[in-house]
Amino acid sequence: MPRPTKDEKKAAAGNRASMPVDTRTDTAEYFNKLRRRLKLGLLAAFSLPVAALAVYFHFQFNPTLRETGKLHLASLAESQRNTVDLFLQERVTNIFSLFHGTEFTLDPSQQQMDRYLQGLRQTSDAFIDVGFCNSEGVQIGYAGPFPDLYGKDYSSEDWFGSVLERDTNYHVSDVYLGFRKKPHFTIAVKQLIDTKPYVMRATLDPDKFYMFLRNISRGKGVDSVLVNTEGYYQVVAPDRGALLGKTTYMPPGSEGFGVEEISANGTSILVAYIWLKETPWILMVRQPLDMAYAEIYRARTIMIASTAAIMAVIGLLVWMMTDRLLKGAQATAESYEKLQSELIHASKMASVGELAAGIAHEINNPLASVVATTGVIKDLFDPEFNLQWTPETIREELANIDKAVFRARGITQTLLKFSRRNPPRMVLGNLNRILDEVVGGLKEQEFQVSNIELVRDYAPGLPEIPIDADQISQVFLNLINNAGDAIDGAGTITLSTRRDGSSVRVTVTDTGVGMTSEVMQQVFLPFYTTKEVGKGTGLGLSVSSSIVESLGGRIEVQSMPGAGSSFTVVFPVNQPEPVENE
Repeated sequence: MPRPTKDEKKAAAGNRASMPVDTRTDTAEYFNKLRRRLKLGLLAAFSLPVAALAVYFHFQFNPTLRETGKLHLASLAESQRNTVDLFLQERVTNIFSLFHGTEFTLDPSQQQMDRYLQGLRQTSDAFIDVGFCNSEGVQIGYAGPFPDLYGKDYSSEDWFGSVLERDTNYHVSDVYLGFRKKPHFTIAVKQLIDTKPYVMRATLDPDKFYMFLRNISRGKGVDSVLVNTEGYYQVVAPDRGALLGKTTYMPPGSEGFGVEEISANGTSILVAYIWLKETPWILMVRQPLDMAYAEIYRARTIMIASTAAIMAVIGLLVWMMTDRLLKGAQATAESYEKLQSELIHASKMASVGELAAGIAHEINNPLASVVATTGVIKDLFDPEFNLQWTPETIREELANIDKAVFRARGITQTLLKFSRRNPPRMVLGNLNRILDEVVGGLKEQEFQVSNIELVRDYAPGLPEIPIDADQISQVFLNLINNAGDAIDGAGTITLSTRRDGSSVRVTVTDTGVGMTSEVMQQVFLPFYTTKEVGKGTGLGLSVSSSIVESLGGRIEVQSMPGAGSSFTVVFPVNQPEPVENE
C-alpha cells in the first residue's frame, strides 16, 4: 500500500482540525468504561479468593463438625462414667463402714440389722435390703422387705464366689432375679475376722439407679443406658427397653471408649460408649445427630453471617473508593499535579486489591477466636461439664475476646488508611517507625508464607525529619513489594536506616534476580515494567520517585543480575519546603 505524500498528510490534518471534537464526552465515556472495569476487577480480585476459601472450608467443615460432635458426646459419656463409678464407690464405702461400727458383732440382732438398713437408706434410697453372711455363705443376719431370705445359703451364688476371690474385697454383680424373682443387683464386701471371711451384702433397686442416671444425663435429646458384657440391659429407660433385655447395638471391645454413628428406626443417632471401672458394665450415651450438631451449626451460621457482613462492608468500601478515585481523576485529567495524586491513589487501591483476600482471612481468624472463646465461657457455666471456674478465669477469656476484637479493628483501620486519599501533611516523623508500620502485620505474614525472611537493621537514635507519613509509607510499600516480587523462592529482604552526615538514608535490599544496567536506566519511567502481563502497571517506581522528589529527596538504585537489588531513599535532615509539581 503506497504511503501518503506530505501534501496528503497536511490535507488530512486540516480536515481533522476542522472537525468538531467533544473532548468532554470522550473523557466521560472513557472514565465510565474505566469505572466499570475497575470496579468489576477489584471486586473479582477480592471475591474470588474468598469464595474459593469458602468452598474449601465448606467441604472441610463436615468432617470437623462430626469430630467436634463426637468429642462433645464422648466428654459427656466420660463425665457420666466418672459419676456412676463414684456412686458405686460411695455405696461400697457405705457397706464397708458397717463392719467398723461400734455395735458390729458376728451375731447381729434383728434390731441391729434394721439400724444398718436405715443408715444405708439415709445415704441412698436405692438400697433395698442388707444381709450379713458367714464364711460358709449362710445369711445369718437380714433386714429388708423379704424376711424369708434369712438363713439362705448364698455359697453357690456368683457374687459370693467373686467377692471371696477378688483382691479388692468387694464385688458389684450384674442385675439378676435371684431368690426374690425381681430384678436387682448386689454389692458385696468382704472382711477377714480371725482369718475367716465374712460378707456384708446389700441389694440395690435398678429403677432407682435409672433415676440417678437420668438426672445426670443432661443435654437435649440425650439418654443413657448400662449394659453388661453380654449386651443385657442393667439400667435402661422404660421406653427404651426392658431390664435384662438384649440391646440392639453392642459396642466393640471390652474396654476403653469410642463414638459411632448408628441408625435406629430410620433415625441417625450418635452413640458414645465407655466402660465403667467399678464393674464390667458399659455406659452408652446416645443423641440424635441433628441435636448433637445443633450448637456447631449455630456457630457456623454466626461465623458465615459475620464474614458476609464484613465482606459486604469491604466491598462497599472498594466500590465507594473507586467512584471517588475516578471522579477525581476525571475532574483533574488535564492537570498534571492532580493526575499525579490520582496515580498515587490508584497505586494504593491496587495494594488494597492485592491484600483484600489476605485481609478477609485475617479478619476471619479473630472472629473464629471470638466464637471459640464464647463457647468456652458457655461451657464453664454449663453444669453438664462440671468445670471449675473463677472470676479470674472469666476475665482471662474476656481478655482473649478483647484481643481478637482489637486485632480485627486494627486490620480494618489499616485498610482504611491505605485506601483513603489525604492531602500532603508535613510533620516530624521517624522513618524507623514508619517502616515498622508498613511491614507490620499482613505484609510480614505474607513474606513468612512465601519463605522470605525480613531483616530489620535500623540505626538507633535516627533523627526525626519533616515528612508526609502517608505518602512516604506508599513509597516504602512499593519498594518492599518490588523486592518481594524479585525473589523467586526463599530469600531475604533487608530494611536498613542510617544517618549519613546531613542526610538520612533508608535502603531496601533484596536477594532477588537483580537487574541489568539497561533495565536500571528505565525503571523509573512511567509504565515500564519487567513483570508479566497483569502482574504490574509500571507506575510504582515512577510514582514513588515523584513523591520522594516532591518531598525534597531522591532515590538511588544499585543492582547486578543474579545478586539482588538495593533501592535507597535519601532525605536531608533539614529539608526544604516540599516541591510543587508543575
